[in-house]
Amino acid sequence: MNHLVWFRNDLRVQDNVSLIKASKGDSVIGVYCFDPLYFKTGDFGFKKTERFRGQFLIESVRELRNNLKKFNIPLYVYFGKSSEHIPQLVKEHEIDTIYLQKEWTRDEVAILNAVKTRMGENVHFQESYDQFLFHPEDIPYPSYLDIPKVFTEFRKKCEKYCKVRPAVTFEKIFPITNYLENHTKIPSLADLGLTEPIADSRTAFPFKGGETQAAKRIEHYFWETKKLAFYKKTRNGLLGTDYSSKLSAWLANGSISARTIYWEVKKFEKEVKKNEDTYWLIFELIWRDFFKYVSIKYGPKIFQLGGILNKDYDWNFDKTKLMQWALGNTADSFVDANMKELEKTGWMSNRGRQNVASYWAKELEQDWRYGAAYFESMLIDYDVHSNWGNWMYNSGVGNDPRDRKFNTKLQAERYDPNGKFQKQWLQQRLFDQ
Repeated sequence: MNHLVWFRNDLRVQDNVSLIKASKGDSVIGVYCFDPLYFKTGDFGFKKTERFRGQFLIESVRELRNNLKKFNIPLYVYFGKSSEHIPQLVKEHEIDTIYLQKEWTRDEVAILNAVKTRMGENVHFQESYDQFLFHPEDIPYPSYLDIPKVFTEFRKKCEKYCKVRPAVTFEKIFPITNYLENHTKIPSLADLGLTEPIADSRTAFPFKGGETQAAKRIEHYFWETKKLAFYKKTRNGLLGTDYSSKLSAWLANGSISARTIYWEVKKFEKEVKKNEDTYWLIFELIWRDFFKYVSIKYGPKIFQLGGILNKDYDWNFDKTKLMQWALGNTADSFVDANMKELEKTGWMSNRGRQNVASYWAKELEQDWRYGAAYFESMLIDYDVHSNWGNWMYNSGVGNDPRDRKFNTKLQAERYDPNGKFQKQWLQQRLFDQ
């Protein structure tokens, strides 16, 4: 039995269900495709993946290839349509089963369906839900269609009735005969039609992509500095690398699993300290799960103007305002500082994201989907479920029962009282004033 693992948003060896299932075969190979769909201009005029996440993805795939090689599993990498390269690979290596992570959003489904139409009847697909903290089979609801609209209800019920599955260590080293030298190349940014990011010393996210780098970050944030013990107190910070865990980018492309982080928090609580701060990282992982379940339940509605509530607001769209907002040239210096950070580094704090989204959707009353699409393009840690879920939430068409609007002036006074963050990103402008 020859098995293929089709890596997508699960770019890791450890705690990877598809890899563990596939390893029961006689031979295993892996494949990753930089599908052109992800590098084209999307519905709202932005490239779906810009240079920051493109670079992080290249680094992640490179580490995946190196880590698989330790187990004598080759990773074939292509820049091109999955529907062209995967059927060819299946034919050449006489693959009978393809193992992959279950995805359900538009682009991922379109790519999978295109591959399936090119595949023979004798090739089986085994998809596994592998991006959750609480597995769909374990949640205390008859089906994902019964997920409540309010996060707190979901969280409390899952915390009470749902156990997190163990993270599984991958240890099987295949015979050297399984390792087939391949001459496929990992594309460069230029190959993907992207420019090299210019390093910015101000960035709060100076990290590289990949499973090994994710483990290093855990080691630093949990064990070396023990910053996890202060997470809730500092998580609304704006400056520096350690005000939050920064694990979201590795989580987004699956370089680390939510389960791995959860059990590492539990280990920390046992060996170092258990408090509200340590719990709060788990709380954020549950938020991540919630948005994934929302996107399963509502499907394409998460991309529609009325959102999951079918709200009929009087949205506007002004291209000039969009460019002013995106480039940090609005009338609000706190919004502008956050948008400049995103433009220059591909990163923005959680506090910043909520403020700039609220400003775009509720202050300027502009079509929220343009803001969400800009985030999709620029964020290193873009995750389709969290991004569109949060944008709906902040725009009044999602899961916020209170439909709040952020007062950006008060937020700046509270979270940037000395103006240090704004000065860092708007120094020249403030000087000119």
